[in-house]
Amino acid sequence: MTSQERAAVYRKIDPEAWQRLFVVGDLHGCYDLLLDKLARRGFNKQHDLLISVGDLIDRGPENLQCLKLLNEPWFCAVRGNHEQMAIDALQTGDNGLWLANGGSWFLRLGDEGQRNAQRLITRCARLPLVIDIPMADRHIVIAHADYPADDYGFERPISAEEVLWSRRRISRNQRGRGVTISGATHFFFGHTPLNRIRNYYNQYYIDTGAVFGGELSLVELKALPV
Repeated sequence: MTSQERAAVYRKIDPEAWQRLFVVGDLHGCYDLLLDKLARRGFNKQHDLLISVGDLIDRGPENLQCLKLLNEPWFCAVRGNHEQMAIDALQTGDNGLWLANGGSWFLRLGDEGQRNAQRLITRCARLPLVIDIPMADRHIVIAHADYPADDYGFERPISAEEVLWSRRRISRNQRGRGVTISGATHFFFGHTPLNRIRNYYNQYYIDTGAVFGGELSLVELKALPV
């Protein structure tokens, strides 16, 4: 991986540019649920930033609306495996894997809706795999499924497939065989639906199955314990 490619994999966010910072679990088309959650938390679109752990689309009812969040200055995201499936399907013409995992909403759109969705899915290919937020008293890293090393380093070469798909770390954590990831204080992941937020060592898993009737988890980052 070249240095230019590594730069596209990681994105650094300045926490001082925002009054409040939130990270949200996998949306999977649950747009109205997100708006309701933000309203109840007093989210201010002029001053606050919402960061998604990826999987904006598939399985839920409002996929195009969730993709349109990419146009909002108060929203950013890492790429999830469902975005990657959509990207691959549109690039190759083979949509079997995407359709098998909730992508059929795209086929139900009209021509204009599909064109809009295609443009936004193309933008998803430019989403980072890792968002890095250095603070004075904590250092937060956000990725979709995993950070595939036990020692974090900004712009360190990593496997995109593992970042997007791997459940090895959470499986080890659940068996009591996990470890702290050095190099940052807090890591946030989605990808694996759980009945509540799970914290193992310095890792937080916040996909709480909103699309399956669970909670949509929203965590305020500056309010985390040091």
